[in-house]
Amino acid sequence: MIKIENVVLASPKQMVFIIQGMRNPKNSWDKSDSRTCKQDGSFCMECEHKYGYCLGSNDKNLMQRLSRAGTDHRKYMRMMPVYARITAGHTWWAEFDTYKVGTVRNSCSKMHKIHVMGFEQDNFDHEGIDEVGGQALETFNKVRETLEWLAKQFNETKEKKYWRAIIELLPMGFHLTANVEMNYEVLANMYRSRKGHKMFEWRDFCKWIETLPLSELITGLSKENNSNATNN
Repeated sequence: MIKIENVVLASPKQMVFIIQGMRNPKNSWDKSDSRTCKQDGSFCMECEHKYGYCLGSNDKNLMQRLSRAGTDHRKYMRMMPVYARITAGHTWWAEFDTYKVGTVRNSCSKMHKIHVMGFEQDNFDHEGIDEVGGQALETFNKVRETLEWLAKQFNETKEKKYWRAIIELLPMGFHLTANVEMNYEVLANMYRSRKGHKMFEWRDFCKWIETLPLSELITGLSKENNSNATNN
């Protein structure tokens, strides 16, 4: 399971700054044709990207050309932030940390709150366990019961041995929620490496990437192709 919510994208002022920097190498600021949207907080009909910023064709074409030219040329993508609140199992988070450069993660704390988080079935990834059933499901439920017992003992006695046992016994499928800062370049690396991954959480994550404004800069696909990829 993976849940992605509270997504925050670049503000209009940030987009002005990003495009200005993108045009610095050739001093081509006079060719920029983008503008901020209506000032009343609503989106104008022209702003398909929902940044509160109308991206002009000149700026969009340059973005696309630089994106296709590779990481040395598309440095502006490192300045395009994406914030999101993500809930997923430890297995997914361990792989996410492969991309630690260019990301920031502020997680819920096992150190401080594991003994009150609860160990109900849906606090874990268990799709594969359910499919296998039998001994796997029995073991999973026994582990959850043991974790509940350990949490009860720690809450009553405050003896650290019970907390330590919880940490050592905790399955990799246990869900953790974190607020994450990423950028378009990091997402491009993730998309390229993980879009066909055997973990469905990564495939779902890549489908979410395809829904972002200007996702073609990340995926290398047109919006139409992104939509087809998602539907398939």
